[in-house]
Amino acid sequence: MVNLLNLRKSEVAGRSILSLFNIFLGVSLFFITACKNDAKLPEDISKIAIEVKVDRFDKKFARIDSAHLPQLINEYPYLFPSEYPDAFWVSKIKDTIQLELNTEVAKAFPDFKETTSDLENVFKHIKYYYPKFEEPRVVTITSDVSYKMPVVLTDSLLLIGLDNYLGPEHPFYDGIQRFYTQNFRREQIDVDVAEAFVSKLIAHKGNRRFLDEMIYHGKRLYMMEALLTLKPKSEVLDYTTDQYEWAVANEVDIWKYFVENKLLFETDSKLLSRFINPAPFSKFYLDFDNDSPPRLGRYIGWQIVKRYMERTNVPLQMLPEKSTDEIFEKANYKPRN
Repeated sequence: MVNLLNLRKSEVAGRSILSLFNIFLGVSLFFITACKNDAKLPEDISKIAIEVKVDRFDKKFARIDSAHLPQLINEYPYLFPSEYPDAFWVSKIKDTIQLELNTEVAKAFPDFKETTSDLENVFKHIKYYYPKFEEPRVVTITSDVSYKMPVVLTDSLLLIGLDNYLGPEHPFYDGIQRFYTQNFRREQIDVDVAEAFVSKLIAHKGNRRFLDEMIYHGKRLYMMEALLTLKPKSEVLDYTTDQYEWAVANEVDIWKYFVENKLLFETDSKLLSRFINPAPFSKFYLDFDNDSPPRLGRYIGWQIVKRYMERTNVPLQMLPEKSTDEIFEKANYKPRN
């Protein structure tokens, strides 16, 4: 049950957010112009030599027949779990759904040149910050639309499930919530790869405070942004342009809402579903909720970490080990209109 005092504070904060949202509608053209991506690769990073080798396993599997299947299994043992007998894979290559997946992926990805260039840029950024990094072998697959893990990154191997990037409106995604499918686009592949790399560096310690969750995701987003200098900030955050502009326009009042309702040091797990986890929108329990983007706690955490990094000049490589309390205290985050 919602505390009535907190609800009253929420209504006040909500009115100011809604008012600012109305102002935002009048200046959206400015943001659209400002958010155009004219970025260039930093010179020190562009000089780094990277060679991305892409193995289109998805095409090989689409062409294979039962007679040659054992050879493919021998070549890619990590893609054929031993608990499944060969008969399972013989059946799969003839399965009508698999045949559809093969056809749709081939149409969406007749070649991989543009995405290969995107991956090269991500790997150059990683190499710049982590010189010992060796670019992994890239293998493209179909994954039965395993959209919650579209890429898998190890020290030497990067698996990319191409059937997770066929476009938001693709019929394969019927029944999956829109807040997931809006980013099922080719342009999201390098973002997902950057996220997979960063997630290996930043431990999720499971602290219960809302602020801990905000800072954890803020660290991830800050490091992803550093690896994706050619990407619009909206895509780093998995937002549409409109969602990102809403968050920017309402940043002051979102922060006021969190502070005035004393949410930062709360341990209520419902705050995760309201402001951290994937969802259709954020939940202020106010009339305008449906207009808000989801995961606004992550967005605010990102801004706190940005302020901390600006104030301290801590090297990017040292950010993962910094504590929530240090980041929060030294950031002295106070967004302004």
